[in-house]
Amino acid sequence: MARTTPGVTRDRLLTEAVRLFASKGYDATSVADIQVACGLTAGSGALYKHFPSKGALLEAAVQRNLELMTLRNRETVAEAPADPREALRLMASVVWSVIEGDRDLIRIMLREYHGFSELFERMWQSVIATLYREAAQWIRAQGTDVADPEATAAVLISSLTYYPLLNILIGHTPGDLEADRFLDAWVEHAVQTLEAGSAR
Repeated sequence: MARTTPGVTRDRLLTEAVRLFASKGYDATSVADIQVACGLTAGSGALYKHFPSKGALLEAAVQRNLELMTLRNRETVAEAPADPREALRLMASVVWSVIEGDRDLIRIMLREYHGFSELFERMWQSVIATLYREAAQWIRAQGTDVADPEATAAVLISSLTYYPLLNILIGHTPGDLEADRFLDAWVEHAVQTLEAGSAR
């Protein structure tokens, strides 16, 4: 019978696996590595009580990420302040915090995309559904006459996400700007875009 360490949960296995996949690579990380990182005996087989394979573990990590992102986006839209500037700042802080919390998973996606293209395609489709589409719906709800809410949302979200993603990839931010300066400019640009739509 496999010996387990008290307190080692499914979430702990997911967290340690994602950390190892990001630092060592998926192929270079063994099931034994994951178990040892969780304080388990390398040959205990305890991981298989929760996941049928290493690939299933990665898939579960992606699913956990999608569920968290969907929940955070829904909560943000529901709680968005009436003032557009405040709402945009809240949305930006949520997007940035989700990306920061998923640094390792983002590294895995960039490194391992070709080996798990269907899994990461599903992840991308969920991002479109929960982030881009809800941003477009929020733009429509502002009562502006923006000609193309979907394209406007895509431009705003892509510029917002580029800041932390570039930092994760190369350790630099766009223009090497501090977060506050970038966010101030992003909010003003977004507000001007919405106001321009209202003036049509």
